[in-house]
Amino acid sequence: MRPENRIDYVEIPVTDMKKARAFFEAMFSWEFQEWGDEYYGFNDGRFDGGMRLATEPAPATGVLLVFFSEDLERDVERVKELGGTISQEIFSFPGGRRFHFIDPVGTEFAIWGEIDE
Repeated sequence: MRPENRIDYVEIPVTDMKKARAFFEAMFSWEFQEWGDEYYGFNDGRFDGGMRLATEPAPATGVLLVFFSEDLERDVERVKELGGTISQEIFSFPGGRRFHFIDPVGTEFAIWGEIDE
């Protein structure tokens, strides 16, 4: 039985299915299931979601998906190597540090990490 009142699925609009898939497979090792040319399901190892073909990327003012990392500096470089761009360099906030990036098809995400003690 699924628990109620928890996020159960995330769907990301993307403008290029193959480019988005290649980025997230390489960046986070997501596994994909193709459901035609306009929809891919994914699993990140604990959570399911999907990517649907869209004419425009999700707006930067919309919901922000934030990933966790043990090594922010490494992941800044990985984002760049995989064709993403850094939209906000690493910054501190109460409880950690994070950066924002735009994936190769134009959607903004963030990655956070704990402060090294």
